[in-house]
Amino acid sequence: MPESPETTMLIAYDGSAEARRALEYAARLLRPRKVEILTAWEPLHRQVARAITLTQVSADDEDPAYLTARDHCREGVALAESLGLQARAHMVESATAIWSAIVDAAVELRPDVIVTGTRGITGWKSLWQSSTADNVVHHAGIPVFVVPPLATDGD
Repeated sequence: MPESPETTMLIAYDGSAEARRALEYAARLLRPRKVEILTAWEPLHRQVARAITLTQVSADDEDPAYLTARDHCREGVALAESLGLQARAHMVESATAIWSAIVDAAVELRPDVIVTGTRGITGWKSLWQSSTADNVVHHAGIPVFVVPPLATDGD
């Protein structure tokens, strides 16, 4: 079913195989014309502070987390354009959770649908790790297109 030219998608893209797969499926199945590629990132000093002592660690101008996120965002735009889509890049610094940054960006950008991949974590591990895709689905207030990971032999 072809989408109208005005339909815009927000693609949550973190450079993972799951994000790439979600973008490729959305391009093929939903056939958008315009996409907003969003990479949410958490500064390295916040990651370190949270992981070690919860104390503030000084941030560099050349934060490796930012540089990696920027590269992922550019990669997402290049992939979208290679699939024939008009793509714009957006990066957002996550102050709390990645899913919250995605939902906040959707409020600002006003897409018709959010596209995200998922790692498909199940079982005991799912009790300890919240799912970004699940939280986006429950908090976005707009349609969310979730693409699961490839099934493996053990699945």
